[in-house]
Amino acid sequence: MSRSLDGKLGIVTGASRGIGVAIAENLASKGCNVVLGYTSASSKSSAEELAATLQSKHNIRAVPIQADMGTVDGPRSLVEQAKAAFTSSGSHFQVDVLVNNAGVALNNLLPEITVDQFDLSYRVNVRGPLLLVQALQPYLPKDRSGRIVNMSSVSSSTGFPEQSVYGGTKAALEAMTRTWARELSENATVNAVNPGPVLTEMYAGNTPEFKRFIKGFIEHAPLMRARKGVDSDELVAEAEEAGGRPAYVEEIAGIVGMLVSKESAWCTGQVVCANGGMLFGMQ
Repeated sequence: MSRSLDGKLGIVTGASRGIGVAIAENLASKGCNVVLGYTSASSKSSAEELAATLQSKHNIRAVPIQADMGTVDGPRSLVEQAKAAFTSSGSHFQVDVLVNNAGVALNNLLPEITVDQFDLSYRVNVRGPLLLVQALQPYLPKDRSGRIVNMSSVSSSTGFPEQSVYGGTKAALEAMTRTWARELSENATVNAVNPGPVLTEMYAGNTPEFKRFIKGFIEHAPLMRARKGVDSDELVAEAEEAGGRPAYVEEIAGIVGMLVSKESAWCTGQVVCANGGMLFGMQ
């Protein structure tokens, strides 16, 4: 693979598992040094193992940094720790790529939604990216070469049950994406990616009722049909009941990789579908 991001620095939040791991792998494979943001001490070992793997495999520098995006000080702390790790005497600190991937999904029907669930979701999914971009703005490129990608979801526009809060946070993130595309136009392009179901722990944790509801959406997504002989037998079997297969994390990371490339310079303020045609299939 071409090392089109050779020597650049990227930050990926929520990088210790799931889509975040795949995004970090994609960036590193292109030569990008990466900050692997993670939230809790329980993720420290997995983040450190990922950093070691990426450095050995791709000959880049990968630094795991613990910072809670749901706190007021967490985003600033992440930037300060990254600056300390990647700045030597007299060198200039610049972040070329930011992927706001960290997020929480606390699904509940309307009567069961609590204030604590609402507050946590908006702290992590909305305020966290906002504060991180604020803290990073002085260190973004000055020549439009920067790339910011916000991880949204089809839930921002589909009206799935149990997702009043989660869908609302992702709609807010998409709104900020468009505003930042204007305000940061001399620094970076700013886009969002909206996956549908993805083969992660988060998707596996959905309730049976939720999975039954979205089956109709999955069945009409042209790329979500499972393929015998290509997809695993287990996934093919599960797809029979679910209406189709979820995305692999690498498929989502590939779209992110496309948006952070030099060739994507004329694309900004957009929500790019990465859901196998799930939204298209609903039209």
